[in-house]
Amino acid sequence: MKRILVIQTAFLGDVILATPVLSELKRLFPNAQLDMLVKKGNESLLLNNPHLHELHVLNKSNGKWKAIFGLIKEFRKNEYDLVINLHRFGSSGLITAFSKGKKRYGFRKNPFSFLYTKRFDHNIGDGTHEVERNLSVIAEFGTEKRVRPELFPSEKDQAAIQEYVKENYYCIAPASVWFTKQLPAEKWVELVQKFDADSTIYILGAPGDKELGDSIIEKASHSGVINLAGKLSLLQSAALMKTAARSYVNDSGPLHLASSVNANVTAFFCSTIPDFGFGPLSDDSEIKQVEGLDCRPCGIHGHKACPKGHFDCSKINLS
Repeated sequence: MKRILVIQTAFLGDVILATPVLSELKRLFPNAQLDMLVKKGNESLLLNNPHLHELHVLNKSNGKWKAIFGLIKEFRKNEYDLVINLHRFGSSGLITAFSKGKKRYGFRKNPFSFLYTKRFDHNIGDGTHEVERNLSVIAEFGTEKRVRPELFPSEKDQAAIQEYVKENYYCIAPASVWFTKQLPAEKWVELVQKFDADSTIYILGAPGDKELGDSIIEKASHSGVINLAGKLSLLQSAALMKTAARSYVNDSGPLHLASSVNANVTAFFCSTIPDFGFGPLSDDSEIKQVEGLDCRPCGIHGHKACPKGHFDCSKINLS
């Protein structure tokens, strides 16, 4: 194969969990030109990736259909030998179907998969990890079953975090887009209070998570907590997690950042469960959750509020 395109235009974590496909394709086809398409906002994750030839961005800011058909036109000129779509929704399926790729592979859940050359099952809930589901699309070429995701912080990223690297530090990422996937603030306060007084704890997150971080600092009364929400890029955050004694995360994007650099990690699962296939892949990883709730899981994705009103799945034992 000479030219291959991988498409994953979903969320941050989905892009990270697609990186094993890139590394395996490069191993299997070392001389192939390997390109990838992601949505606007996720392109920084793939900076410095040595496997990529070209990174394309789906930017809908000037019109969704203009962006889609512009990419289709560009991809048709590239004459890809293989187009792999790991996204399960319509826009990416349309791009794949009309890309003019000689082979077009993807999941049958995509509404345009009937136009693919080959379709694959994507079953959530049987314990298969998302990385394994993604790699199943290229299994015929001899891929490994499970490969850890990879991100590549640059020397500049490493330099940016050096002032924070200490002998004894921890990272916590308390925020999530979904309320029921986020350990409550009072539990993060409880966690922080368990650290030794001389420990340094960094709060990681986006600019919008700063307020949550500040409230945790105020209530925890631990002098070693520093709020870095909004101050580090995604790759810088991953680099800081890599050398932390341990990182603590929800079932959300930072969990996959930790996996991508093999960081020691503890992941809290509230309304969702690891059997959905999005658990940590670090060598030293731990999952904490509430067992035995008949209402859990309450859906594949999180909710804005607990459907039952009690949010018992967040009452995780932190000891």
